Amino acid sequence: MASPLGPLLLVGDDVTLRAIHMNEPAAGPPWLDGLESDPVAFRDVIEQLEAYFMGDRVTFDVPLHPVGTPFQEAVWAAVAAIPYGTTRSYAEIAAAVGRPSAFRAVGLANGRNPLPIVVPCHRVIGSSGALTGYSGGIGRKRHLLDLERRTLARGGHLSPGQCHPVPDRSGKVAGQRG
Repeated sequence: MASPLGPLLLVGDDVTLRAIHMNEPAAGPPWLDGLESDPVAFRDVIEQLEAYFMGDRVTFDVPLHPVGTPFQEAVWAAVAAIPYGTTRSYAEIAAAVGRPSAFRAVGLANGRNPLPIVVPCHRVIGSSGALTGYSGGIGRKRHLLDLERRTLARGGHLSPGQCHPVPDRSGKVAGQRG
């Protein structure tokens, strides 16, 4: 599907979405060879992604089936719980999965998230607030965070103290000095 991030390749079975690839299919895993295109099968996913990119959707309601190790799946579940327009650090995700010193392993698991955007790995940032690593590239990560910030500014709201604010292009958050 076409998107503001470039083409997205949606991969699934008869029931679930299994992966979203942001890079050209040739850069994907070998199992992508021989897949058949069926845009009708992803009609709901495409509609929800299009609404997300328009700023009209803040959550997704599609059946997912990411495949990973138990640790990766725990990290992806914690990442999926990050509210729209907010961020969490790798250390916070590590604590959330009961492995507070495993922030580097969280980074690796986050980088292997097969469902970017829907499982919002772009919302995971460094402890300093810096944008770090994203399988789709830092530019795409910034684009998604900016989209969410604009959508919230347009009318969404979050309770004070509920979350970390999303940093702006300079890496700073509103009211931060230095």
